[in-house]
Amino acid sequence: MELGTIEQEIYVEASPEVVYEVVSSPDHLKHWWPDDARYDPTPGSSGQIVFERDGGGAVVELTVVDARPPSTFVFRWTHPAGETAAEGNSLLVTFDLTPSGTGTRLRMTETGFREMGWEVAVLEQQYAEHVEGWSYFLPRIVPYVATLVVRP
Repeated sequence: MELGTIEQEIYVEASPEVVYEVVSSPDHLKHWWPDDARYDPTPGSSGQIVFERDGGGAVVELTVVDARPPSTFVFRWTHPAGETAAEGNSLLVTFDLTPSGTGTRLRMTETGFREMGWEVAVLEQQYAEHVEGWSYFLPRIVPYVATLVVRP
């Protein structure tokens, strides 16, 4: 089993400009993924995303790596608080947006699992949890975007 990369792709019936805002802006992000998001969507900025579901609560560090509207948004996350996000201490998430028909093809790629240095059992667990998480959260973009787009 290859545990290095997660790739998922969805089609969103909206322009790349709209979809870009939905995957990069903290104000939009919290409508489909975390419960809260605090960061500036510009390269080099750091912040957190907050998950309060299931009563546990987790604050996860996030650093924006690249932001090229309306085609690419990249961040590193899961690095320890106070550390600079880098290969080996964080996972890299890339959103690539491509115009397709009247909408946008959104491809999410998450890499860096093997580089984290986790023992095999932890690696397998983290990878499986992230596959499950993206499989749940990414499709939520479609109905959320539908609430933003006004059709003639």
